[in-house]
Amino acid sequence: MSALVEAVVLTRTPGPADGRGPGPDAATARWAAKALAPGLAAMAAAAGRTGSATGQLREELGAIGRATERTARRAACGAGQHRGAIWALGLLVSAASLEPGAKAAEVTATARSLAVLRDRKAPRTPSAGSSVAARYGAAGAKGEARAGFPHARRALETLRGTRGQGVGEEGARLNALLGVTSTLQDTGLLHVAGPHGLRLVQGGARAVLEAGGVGTAGGREALRTMAEDLRARELRAGGSEPLFAAALFLDRVC
Repeated sequence: MSALVEAVVLTRTPGPADGRGPGPDAATARWAAKALAPGLAAMAAAAGRTGSATGQLREELGAIGRATERTARRAACGAGQHRGAIWALGLLVSAASLEPGAKAAEVTATARSLAVLRDRKAPRTPSAGSSVAARYGAAGAKGEARAGFPHARRALETLRGTRGQGVGEEGARLNALLGVTSTLQDTGLLHVAGPHGLRLVQGGARAVLEAGGVGTAGGREALRTMAEDLRARELRAGGSEPLFAAALFLDRVC
């Protein structure tokens, strides 16, 4: 759970611009993130009891996830439901419980095997994210999980590869986050700003990385430009946060 809280803190702490744009204040978002902890613990416990990636476990995880989302919605006072974080981290904590001591690639593979199973008790009404994903051909949260979390795995590689290169832990994390943002088909952004808004955010993140990342003067300037542009347009790349949190979780347990 601390992975999500740390992701929230990084992406909403005033100071170094992070290119995320407007969103819930840090205290509210942190409170909502912490509200997910009991649900994620329950998912891990359910996986431990079951012992394998079965349809029964998938349905139990779905039920816990929906209850956890309701709790997070109340905790955030409507500011955010953390649905993507519940989906991503719920699958990963369950996979880690099924595969104690496994490497990141093994944990994400197990999470994928859970994601592809059908939850017969899931609501039949499409979510806003799934509707947008279908409209624009984006993978969405489910597609990301069913592909084995490629963005989270790349963020983990960036995080570990960047450490010790003179940028510090926060710089390494920001570079990893921007790596996700630069390529993710963020359904939240597509919903509020369409393909043009998505390309704007992706291009801003790529500009930072192409300038050398946040460890360089050019990268920091590109990050400031990106942050100012997003604030002016009232855009926020919120879809990157759950996958970045997933990378932090994998970094901690694998």
